[in-house]
Amino acid sequence: MDEPRECPNCGSKEYVVSRNQELVCADCGLVLTEDVFDLGAEWREFSSEERDKRARAGPPSTLTMHDKGLSTTIDWRDVDARGHRLDPRRRAEMQRIRKWHARSRVYQSSERNLASAMSELDRLAGQLDLPRRVRQTAALLYRHALERNLIRGRSIEAIVAACVYAACRRTSFPRTLADVGRYTRVTRKELGRSYRLLVRRLGLQMPIAQPEDFIPRYANALRLSQRTQARAQSILMRARTEGITSGKDPTCIAAAALYIASIMEGERRTQREIGEVAGVTEVTVRNRYKELVRKLKLGVEV
Repeated sequence: MDEPRECPNCGSKEYVVSRNQELVCADCGLVLTEDVFDLGAEWREFSSEERDKRARAGPPSTLTMHDKGLSTTIDWRDVDARGHRLDPRRRAEMQRIRKWHARSRVYQSSERNLASAMSELDRLAGQLDLPRRVRQTAALLYRHALERNLIRGRSIEAIVAACVYAACRRTSFPRTLADVGRYTRVTRKELGRSYRLLVRRLGLQMPIAQPEDFIPRYANALRLSQRTQARAQSILMRARTEGITSGKDPTCIAAAALYIASIMEGERRTQREIGEVAGVTEVTVRNRYKELVRKLKLGVEV
């Protein structure tokens, strides 16, 4: 039923829905419409457990499953609706149904490819502790790659890893190519080649990784305070204004800024500790640290 634009009695456009599902004017109390449809649940819940128990629908569709989570499943327990055990003839029949049902879910080669890829994506995302938005983006990129026939003749594991790295870049989630390659059997060279293929063939516009994105991750691993993180962020802002960060590896710049901030805030960490967290050498941290101190004229001993 269409909602009235204004009250015919007083001309007000403000209205409320009463407990009896009637549309009532908020100013004069005139009942505008009756029998308004309530699209919400007809039951109440007071905890997440009650909501899950009383809900009659499954989880929302997701791109991280090969069938988007819309297919049905047959329970493995051989019991009926009342909880009674099935007789031997019925158990054999249910076993045959389960077998053909599982085969029908991955009948085509593309579905088998997606099932294998989404399983690998779930494993890799779990190792990297990726949030849902990054997983969904990676799954969407892989589906586009499959539609463009980019998987043929290439390793599924390599394309999945490349999609994960591309998703991290697109969502500004701080993970490097080395981080992704650490949890796969794909060499870094092959991973980089697959990533460049995706960017070129899918026409992706990849944002440039910024050193600021890596500060919270490195600081948490080193157990540094928020004050030290804020100091490192301010150092990076000055460095960007001066053009020091251009053409530099963002992880190296972030590690050097965090090292300087730890000294200035009295929470000093060694160059080796910071280098291990950032995945760079101690010499690299030292060189970038000296460069920042010299060009920004920071009051820190070089």
